[in-house]
Amino acid sequence: MSGELAGRVIAITGATGGIGRALSLAVVAQGAQLILLARNERKLRALHAELETQAPGAALMAPIDLEKALAGDYDRIADAVQQRYGRLDGLVHCAGLLGTLTPIEQYDVPTWCRVMHVNLTAAFALTQVLLPLLRASADASIVFTTSSVGRKGRAYWGAYAVAKFGVEGLVQVLADELSGNTTVRVNAINPGRARTAMRLQAYPSELPESLPLPETLLDPYLKLLGPRGAGITGQSLDCQ
Repeated sequence: MSGELAGRVIAITGATGGIGRALSLAVVAQGAQLILLARNERKLRALHAELETQAPGAALMAPIDLEKALAGDYDRIADAVQQRYGRLDGLVHCAGLLGTLTPIEQYDVPTWCRVMHVNLTAAFALTQVLLPLLRASADASIVFTTSSVGRKGRAYWGAYAVAKFGVEGLVQVLADELSGNTTVRVNAINPGRARTAMRLQAYPSELPESLPLPETLLDPYLKLLGPRGAGITGQSLDCQ
């Protein structure tokens, strides 16, 4: 669907790695303007430079560490988007933190708090501050990244699984609140098995070559961000 995102303004968290990086390249190739949100400024500058060769001026860098960000950091991003674009047509939450695979009885409390914050609370906070810009769009889409362990709990997945259960609930609540009175759609996508750093951390004995590349899993994201996603809200979908 070449060019299906032409003219849209889309923000992606976790933009420098895994699904986020692949999606960033794809949405610019589809004609979108892009806000790159990531904590590693070196990787952020490298990705921005790569995108400049593909579509000069299409991407805006917005460094943010979701683990440490304060209210002013979120406001700064909203202000930058408002000043440059005046609206936001898509927000994709790809940033994530696995934490440790540990029994609940032994789970480190500070690690629990970090994982819950990055995967759930920070995603909520960023969505909240950007909602006025999403409401200003004629057709806006929010996409959260979920996981199979956020639908059925699995031993040792601890805070990551619980946070993804929270994401599933957030999608349902927010979609219901926005349905019928705005043009904002809210959904979740489970990428499944993918050749990413987080997958390698979770399954270190798995052969990376046996896993699909992130760029092969993007169609559900592109569908929800564009006109093909019209009418779809409150859903949790799978890439595989």
